[in-house]
Amino acid sequence: MTRHWALLLLGGSLLFAQKGKEDPVRKLTDEEKMELVRGLSSEYATVKAYIPRSKRALKFNSDGTWDKSAWRDAGDEFGPVGRVGDLVQVTKVDIDDDRVVLQINGGLNTRGKWYERIEGGVGGGTSSVPLSKQTTRTAGTTVAVVFPGKMPPIKPAEIKKILIPVLDFEKRSAADDYFQNLPPEIQEAIKAKRAEVGMTREQVKMAMGQPRDRLRESKDGIETEDWIYGLPPGKITFVTFANGKVSKIKDSYAGLGGSTVPMPKPPQ
Repeated sequence: MTRHWALLLLGGSLLFAQKGKEDPVRKLTDEEKMELVRGLSSEYATVKAYIPRSKRALKFNSDGTWDKSAWRDAGDEFGPVGRVGDLVQVTKVDIDDDRVVLQINGGLNTRGKWYERIEGGVGGGTSSVPLSKQTTRTAGTTVAVVFPGKMPPIKPAEIKKILIPVLDFEKRSAADDYFQNLPPEIQEAIKAKRAEVGMTREQVKMAMGQPRDRLRESKDGIETEDWIYGLPPGKITFVTFANGKVSKIKDSYAGLGGSTVPMPKPPQ
């Protein structure tokens, strides 16, 4: 009997020890990750402190602290992403086990990338042209909100609150006032992060962020400009402007081979 109870006590102790080692923070679900991406993508914020342009993600701790001297050193080569009081935009959101990575104003791209040489039809023509005929360099940066250990389930509003020392998402800006005075259908398109015929360039940027590339073309005395969104392999969106407003929107699928084809129809 004594040996039996001893084994039970030993088993209970081992079970307790094993449980004590478990990470109490569960992983984010796909739905929670998608909520973060949707809630932070294309959001505008006002710069409140020095934020350098940097090729590597700038570490910002989840307790609201950051290494100011390291950020200054990072900015020695490319300078700040903007002055205090300037408006910047989140153009991409990535989720990792212990961090949320926010690309600001397109990130920092000074040299271009391999995928900028794929080809695709633009405008109303049938010919193919390099998507990077006039490569757009970006002068933004990237900020990583880093948590100790695993990132807990968290809402977009909480990430914005953490970043308040450097980026104020809540301060009402001229962009907010501008948005409130737009027609309801344009407001709905911006909220849905899509372009619509008749939108201005500023409205498209509010909806979809900075384009990855721009192409200009003059035909029969009419000048058009195509804004290109998306990366291969996947959906590529061409937003065509004429006389300062969107005249056409075209979605294509680009594979790694370099050419684009019409988007496949959704399954019935």
